[in-house]
Amino acid sequence: MTEPAGLLSRLVDRGVIAQTTDPGALADLLDRPPVSFYTGFDPTAPSLHVGNLVQILLGLRLQRAGHRPVVLIGGATGLIGDPKATGERSLNSPEVVAQWSAALTAQVSRYYDRSGPNAAIMVNNLEWTAPLTAISLLRDIGKHISVNRMLDRDAVAARLAGPGISYTEFSYAILQAYDYVELHRRYGVCLQTGGSDQWGNITAGVDLVRRMSQAAVHALTTPLLTKADGTKFGKTEAGTVWLDPAHTSAWDFHQFWRNADDRDLPGLLATFSLGESAEVAAVLADSQAHPSRRIGQQHLADSLTDLVHGADTTRQVTTAAAALFGQASLAEVDTGTLQSALQQAGLTEWGEPVLPTPAQALHVTGLAASLSAARRTIAEGGASVNNERITQADEPIQADRVLPGGLLVIRRGRRAIAGISVRRPPALVTGAVDPASGQQQQ
Repeated sequence: MTEPAGLLSRLVDRGVIAQTTDPGALADLLDRPPVSFYTGFDPTAPSLHVGNLVQILLGLRLQRAGHRPVVLIGGATGLIGDPKATGERSLNSPEVVAQWSAALTAQVSRYYDRSGPNAAIMVNNLEWTAPLTAISLLRDIGKHISVNRMLDRDAVAARLAGPGISYTEFSYAILQAYDYVELHRRYGVCLQTGGSDQWGNITAGVDLVRRMSQAAVHALTTPLLTKADGTKFGKTEAGTVWLDPAHTSAWDFHQFWRNADDRDLPGLLATFSLGESAEVAAVLADSQAHPSRRIGQQHLADSLTDLVHGADTTRQVTTAAAALFGQASLAEVDTGTLQSALQQAGLTEWGEPVLPTPAQALHVTGLAASLSAARRTIAEGGASVNNERITQADEPIQADRVLPGGLLVIRRGRRAIAGISVRRPPALVTGAVDPASGQQQQ
């Protein structure tokens, strides 16, 4: 019987590894758990985003293989800012960075197992960086850092050739490298993971550990993700896709994965599915055999919404999707999820004291080009309000039809959906509607 390939080989074959230090030694190390490894997240925003899931999921795979995650929140490095190739970052205040550090700590700690022999550890690099004096930084740490090597970093080289770089941002690599030294001393960390754009920073830490602690440690990076259409991964027309539902709703998060391009699916499944390679291959094959069913996208949407927002929220989101198309009851969907769904479909505010007629509803939401077109659709049986087919075009929608949150779901045909948000208390009316104007007669 053939022995299964080692952990590193499986990750490489899957395509989720970009670079490593000493692959042979690292492969041997990872096949002898537990190994303490670390991943860092700088508080540059109040929430992590979908790009951070690459490192979180790699960490989960390593933890499930018996290794111990040490998750670092950059309370110190977040005060400095990793250099960008395009220009200097704006420095956030210590109060904001502290607030964001706390938010990220609470957020990321949910993803790892915090109990058992390889329980995850949460740390903040402000703990050991804040007590450093300028003299100790220069004598004890800076003495071991090569400026030549720092100049070789792509972002630094781009800044030197263009707008220039401050000493503050130039020094970022020293602080990140020193994190590795401290984590090696405190927790025996001997592997750092990160995106391939962090290779220079990570290997600077590997070198600093060797110089200051006379120990051999390792680095492992993941490929940077790009989309087939040329747009940046993790971005939509609405902006960044965040993991915090206060910034990106669970509905929008689910739809981000549900709407993934078929061309991106192989890489997305390999990177973001926690299943074994055989399971991923089966999902991909099934999806390619039945592209209209979007099996792979649904797999990612459901599993990642489960991970980030919880199974109950995933059920709400999928129920909302079914309810919008008349396959489930709208009463089963919570107001927040329904509102998010309708905002993406197109949500029109209605501020009049009298509710619209069905014809007006179709017209103002853009589901019909005119009132006459709306009336034709209704006469042909092709329109519904809150999943109930309507037959009277010019009788105002009654107040008791309005859903919690002041919402109305308007549908033309089977697939065209929009929403109306009622912003003023609706009044029940008995007056007729002028067929020409569509306005209630007083």
